[in-house]
Amino acid sequence: MKVNEKWLEWAIELQSLAQAGLTYGKDVYDKERYERIRTISAEMLAHKTELSVEKVKELFCNETGYQTPKLDTRAAIFNNNQILLVRENNGKWSLPGGWVDVNVSVKENTIKEVKEESGLDVTADKVIAIQDRSKHNLPVYAYGVCKIFVLCSVIGGQFEENVETTESRYFNEDNLPELATEKNNEEQIRMCFEAYRSKNWTTLFD
Repeated sequence: MKVNEKWLEWAIELQSLAQAGLTYGKDVYDKERYERIRTISAEMLAHKTELSVEKVKELFCNETGYQTPKLDTRAAIFNNNQILLVRENNGKWSLPGGWVDVNVSVKENTIKEVKEESGLDVTADKVIAIQDRSKHNLPVYAYGVCKIFVLCSVIGGQFEENVETTESRYFNEDNLPELATEKNNEEQIRMCFEAYRSKNWTTLFD
C-alpha cells in the first residue's frame, strides 16, 4: 500500500522540521519562523480535512523534541488454529493492542493491552513483524507509527467487561469478521496465521 498524497508528505516533513527547530534553535526570531512553519503545516492539513486548525494542532503539533514514530503493539493469540480478536465499541474487530506507554517496554505493553482488552494473561513470545503503518493501513495518519505484531501464549484469565471492548472471540482464518482496518487488516491477520504455523518464523520488518 503506497500513499500518493504528496501534500501530506510535505505537511508532515514541515511539521517535523519545525518541531526540531523549536527544540534545538537558540535565536528567538528563528523560533518565531519555526512556529509559523508549524502553523502552516497544520493549516495544510485542516484545508484538506474537515478538522479545524485548532484540532489539527492538538493532534499533530503537540509534541516537543525530535519527532519520531509512535509505537503500537498488536497481540496474536491462537487456540485450535483460531485467532483471538476483540470487538471494539464501534462493532469492528481487532487484535488486542494499543499505543506503547512511555513507562513500559514493548513486551510489557503487549501483555498489558491484552489483559485490559481481553482479560487474558499472556506471555509475549516472539515478534512477528515490525511495520511502517503508512505502508499497510488506511486512513493515513499525520504522524508516523511503527506497528509491532507479537505472538503470544495464554496462561490464564478470561474476558472481562471494560471500556474499550465489548467481546472477545476466536476466529478461523477463512471466516474473519469486519475488521477495524485502521488497526489491522486481513493481510496482517493472515501474516499472523503464517507466523503461528511456522516452526522457524523470521521477523518481518519494513
